[in-house]
Amino acid sequence: MPDLVRRDFLKWLAALPLLNPARTGLADDKPAPKRPIRIGQIGVGHPHASKLSVYRNSPDYEVVGIVEPDDALRRRAQNQKPYDGLPWVTQEELLNMPGVEAVLIETRVRDLLASAEAAIAAGKHIHLDKPAGADFPRFRRIVEEARRQSLLIQLGYMYRYNPGILLLNEIRKAGWIGDLFEVHTVMSKVVGANERKELAEFPGGILFELGGHITDLVVGQLGRPDKVTGFLRHSAALDDGLIDNGLMVLEYPRATASVKSSAVEVSGGDRRHFVACGTGGTLQVQPLDNPSVRLTFAEPHGEYRGPYQDVRLPKYPRYVGDAADMAKILRGEKASDFSYDHDLAVQETLLRACGMPLT
Repeated sequence: MPDLVRRDFLKWLAALPLLNPARTGLADDKPAPKRPIRIGQIGVGHPHASKLSVYRNSPDYEVVGIVEPDDALRRRAQNQKPYDGLPWVTQEELLNMPGVEAVLIETRVRDLLASAEAAIAAGKHIHLDKPAGADFPRFRRIVEEARRQSLLIQLGYMYRYNPGILLLNEIRKAGWIGDLFEVHTVMSKVVGANERKELAEFPGGILFELGGHITDLVVGQLGRPDKVTGFLRHSAALDDGLIDNGLMVLEYPRATASVKSSAVEVSGGDRRHFVACGTGGTLQVQPLDNPSVRLTFAEPHGEYRGPYQDVRLPKYPRYVGDAADMAKILRGEKASDFSYDHDLAVQETLLRACGMPLT
């Protein structure tokens, strides 16, 4: 039976262009060549800045320049493969390059919003890495300006295109899982001493650093919560002030959700998970970075039968789905699946849980 489940899901995968960018729907299966989208990147200081490799390896994009005003960061990056051979330019030069349509914002977290604001003001679509800064009024202004100009802001949350989450979306559309009444999710790891010092800059600590990835998923399923309660703890035997053990509880009229992140969990990556419980069944994705799904339904649905079934999924390459989806949006082939209001709700929820100001 698990093989049948997997076969059904692989049919879904084949129909999803963002996971199979070569598929076009044309009868001869030979896609017409498309002009690459010219993009650049501002910053290499973000932990996920090396995702630039995904865009350089995609036929959808032409990377034309990279910005890094910090001399030490630039020297270190110049010897790394994702940036090899790229022209290093100023932010002003990049934003004024002919034909540049989009910019990846990959600075240190404290600088993300300044660069995002400059790019939006210049009329560029952006991929903005997470979390979306600590200044909520400024983030709201950026979002509203993007809305006014009909520009894309794509947040760099890692699991939006996770096959397990896509499967959940399909099952919800089909009505098989019923009404969600509980969602719980965990994203943890062990953080070394040097990185702990950097994370301690923000009051929410590890919850602020990692929690946005899975808060994005929860808000995607349940919407903006009515109430947010954060539980922020320092658990390690280190006197560095880092909130290294965080939990948020989100309350809805007919559901609750929990989001948990710690910086001290041994092999935390293996236990990263997302569980959605509905009146018609439960879906669990674990681990999120190499997803496997366990399904339980109250009644049979086609080849899906009880008491539970496991679904082995293809290896999940981070950011490939993000890049493919952005290309389709910028070419006018689809609308974004994540609204401006969704991104505002995620950031508001994260800041509330971390005890960080909204005004």
